[in-house]
Amino acid sequence: MMNRMKRTPVLPLWSLIAPLIGWAMLLLLWLSPGVAYTALLALGMLGCVLAAVHHAEVIAHRVGEPYGTLVLAVAVTVIEVALIVSLMLSGGPSTTALARDTVFAAVMIILNGMVGLCLLVGGSRFGEQSFGLYGVSASLATLAAIAVLTMVLPNYTTTIAGPFYSVAQLGFIAVVSVFIYGTFVLVQTVRHRDYFLPEEAFENEEVHAAPPSVRIALASLALLLTCLTAVVLLAKALAPAIEAAVAAAGAPKAVVGVIIAAVVLLPEGLAALRAARANRLQTSLNLALGSALASIGLTIPAVAMVSLATGWTLTLGLDTKSSVLLLLSLFVATLSLGTGRTTVLQGVVHLVIFATYLFTTVIP
Repeated sequence: MMNRMKRTPVLPLWSLIAPLIGWAMLLLLWLSPGVAYTALLALGMLGCVLAAVHHAEVIAHRVGEPYGTLVLAVAVTVIEVALIVSLMLSGGPSTTALARDTVFAAVMIILNGMVGLCLLVGGSRFGEQSFGLYGVSASLATLAAIAVLTMVLPNYTTTIAGPFYSVAQLGFIAVVSVFIYGTFVLVQTVRHRDYFLPEEAFENEEVHAAPPSVRIALASLALLLTCLTAVVLLAKALAPAIEAAVAAAGAPKAVVGVIIAAVVLLPEGLAALRAARANRLQTSLNLALGSALASIGLTIPAVAMVSLATGWTLTLGLDTKSSVLLLLSLFVATLSLGTGRTTVLQGVVHLVIFATYLFTTVIP
């Protein structure tokens, strides 16, 4: 047995250097560098994303499932919320739809793009993959409830004309969102943790490798937050260039929100994809659906507090096209993930819906 034990892993040098380079590039922005610097910013952001994925996996290996996936989902979402709130406070009443657009983009990217790619890659490599049905069903039920209550129902209330909630309604929905998400986290980590664990152990080196020490795990946690903050700030720095490119292409401004949301979710997407390639689909779905839940469950209450404090009207209701795509995504996800087994077919269906969402965003 001693022969099978591995040495406690150490953090590779590149995972320490990547966030330093990213933050150095952010500091150099004060010098107002030229256009060529934009490409370096993008490369620095990519390095921070890869480092964030590595540190998230170190933490996940230390704490085990489903705590590891929860750490990355909540960390990314907290930073995303901070970015949205800061943009709302600096942009004023003109940014009242920013939270809705960002959350909707995140849900569509996760539910169709991320899940679809993981199912396609995993199905192509292993033919058929399985996962715990109870945990995924609980995630989808929670996601459907919060998504419809926050982004569809505002169009049909009558106290004030949609797509808005009244002050009392907004406060109620904020409390309900926190309550539902908090209950989900309790079920995921305490009451029914086994629902979110892989059904069988996979005989690979990662399973048998010695877990990192507490010191290494804490260092990875600090570096994870450092990398994620750098990713968000670099994305914000790249936003003017992205907006200029989108405007030059004649595309709607909503495309900018899709690009920024995709960049922020890139660490989770890569981590989920790597898990699917290792035949750990349960981990992939924990990451994907947990990220979508955290995005809505934390973002909406936070921006609701900003709206109530400033008196700004918060736009939450989606238009008809977006509502149809959201409901279709939830319906298809319920069907495709309703048997506990998936193939490439489910992955293709989700990716087609995601492609339709992107296409109709560019050409409404």
